[in-house]
Amino acid sequence: MDSFEINKIIAAVLFTALIVIGIGKVADFVFHVDKPEQSAYKVEGLDLADASSLDKKKEKVVEVVDIAQLLSLGDLAHGEKVFKKCSACHMIAADGKNMIGPNLWGVIGRKAASITDYNYSKAMVAYAKNWTFEEMNSYLIKPQAYIKGTKMAFAGLRKEKDRASVILYMNSKSKSPLPLP
Repeated sequence: MDSFEINKIIAAVLFTALIVIGIGKVADFVFHVDKPEQSAYKVEGLDLADASSLDKKKEKVVEVVDIAQLLSLGDLAHGEKVFKKCSACHMIAADGKNMIGPNLWGVIGRKAASITDYNYSKAMVAYAKNWTFEEMNSYLIKPQAYIKGTKMAFAGLRKEKDRASVILYMNSKSKSPLPLP
């Protein structure tokens, strides 16, 4: 088989691909289908998203959480284990240094972005709230969604027990831990 035959085969394959793509584009143009406003079949337990619910999802959703009940799910040993995910970027020691993230010694009860020798994001500086149990819980679910523009790239802790345990562990790492609710 010479190179001319190979070129003809490659050209035929490319031409066929071009024809298939072209037919698909022409068919989309000619046979445009509008989606119905209401579904023909109603599936129980499934709510279709409408425009107002999409707007609500864009806003920051803050759930009211019974923090005492949430914290009762956690324990210190589990919190220390889960905190190992955090220790890649954070230290939690009395005289600890800042790493990629700030030292978290005494963070519960402290004002956000208050360590003077750490360069916080503008979003964290603007946040300026105290790290209460509730605030830390909301933040740890998904940090970048809770404080848009934070430098913290961690995806978050989805499991309630993990969050509760880490919060208890971080609260214990302080000269004066906050009393539990």
